[in-house]
Amino acid sequence: MLLSKFLCQYMIQDDYKTQGMRTQLNRLLRVKGISDDAVLDAMKIVPRHLFMDKDFLKQAYSDIAFQIGKGQTISQPYTVAYQSSLLDVKRGDKVLEIGTGSGYQTCVLIELGAKVYSIERQKELYDKTKVFLPSIKYNPKLFYGDGYKGLPAFAPFDKILVTCGAPFVPQDLLAQLKVGGILVIPVGAGKQQVMTTVLKLSAFDFETHELDKFSFVPMLEDKERGS
Repeated sequence: MLLSKFLCQYMIQDDYKTQGMRTQLNRLLRVKGISDDAVLDAMKIVPRHLFMDKDFLKQAYSDIAFQIGKGQTISQPYTVAYQSSLLDVKRGDKVLEIGTGSGYQTCVLIELGAKVYSIERQKELYDKTKVFLPSIKYNPKLFYGDGYKGLPAFAPFDKILVTCGAPFVPQDLLAQLKVGGILVIPVGAGKQQVMTTVLKLSAFDFETHELDKFSFVPMLEDKERGS
């Protein structure tokens, strides 16, 4: 009953029209500077409109973020492409995603060949996504929990992607990253964050690069979970 109701509300057919809209979106992303063919190919496969209400088909393939409830958004396609490119996913990489949200970024990572472990702290979003993603043939390992803590039981990870704005780089996430692994995280306590990459050189040595500014919803700790 829950699955049927959810699919009726959110899914519409993926046809030549929506496939063409993804092609147009990819062309726009190239113009904006995204050149990673693997990322663009993955985004051309994942039907973004299925992650949004059927009344917002046009917005699904515009380069904008969109509200999905509980104060969360499905990220702007450019942001998804940008972060995915920085993560440099190789087929078979074990990737920890902090902030499942709608699951759109999760599916892009899967199409890139990653084995995805994803944490969502909003119970309502987690409940929807764990039903929805298998219905469209994506099967990441999903967890309801505190992204600041990561998933120590499943560490280490080849890559870690944070899809929400963090006031600092959590030490627990650095500890769960393999040597040679990459963490991509938007860092900043204000309305804007600086996209930051952290390369783990050894158990105690890291190489950090600060890149462009973005605006993300905040990364919230466990004490506020379920609010």
